[in-house]
Amino acid sequence: MEIDWLKFFFYCYAALALFGATMVIFSRNSVRAVLFLVLTFVASAGLWMLLQAEFLALILILVYVGAVMVLFLFVVMMLNMNLSPLKEGFVRYLPLGILIAATIVAQLVWVYKNTDMAALHLGELAQKPADYSNITELGLALYTDYLYPFEIAGVILLVAIIAAIALTFRGPQNRRSQNIAVQVATRKDDRLRVIKDVGPDSDLKA
Repeated sequence: MEIDWLKFFFYCYAALALFGATMVIFSRNSVRAVLFLVLTFVASAGLWMLLQAEFLALILILVYVGAVMVLFLFVVMMLNMNLSPLKEGFVRYLPLGILIAATIVAQLVWVYKNTDMAALHLGELAQKPADYSNITELGLALYTDYLYPFEIAGVILLVAIIAAIALTFRGPQNRRSQNIAVQVATRKDDRLRVIKDVGPDSDLKA
């Protein structure tokens, strides 16, 4: 019996992604949750590799796993947040979460049953030549067929950045700065006072 290695690796990566995403939700330790999220990203990158989208897989590893998740991990470890108050309302919101999850699963089942899956079967992936470039194909797709959605997404991200800066801005702060002109123009009388005699009844007596 010949093994279909493509399906084998697909199910392995898909199982790892589902396991990691589930453990992110149910993990009690925030550091472990971040590590399970890294596992989910790595498994997703494996799925991209199976689809011959090497550029997207590498970007997922380098940007999200190598930068964003490492930053999250450092922040979580340095802040040492107390997550007990955040977990107190878990049971209270559990029915709502189950209802939303059941709604999503029902929608997926409905789409699967009402879609002609035979028409969506793509068969074997086409073999690409040696000079094939994912970056070229991605650029052509973004700047031709999906130009307007790409530009709209960029504007939304810009608005989100401006909103985050506006929400965290606390107004101008008085910072101590060095004024060279004032220091050069300072006279001796402004900085030094010479006391000639301190008597026993003087207010300057130590």
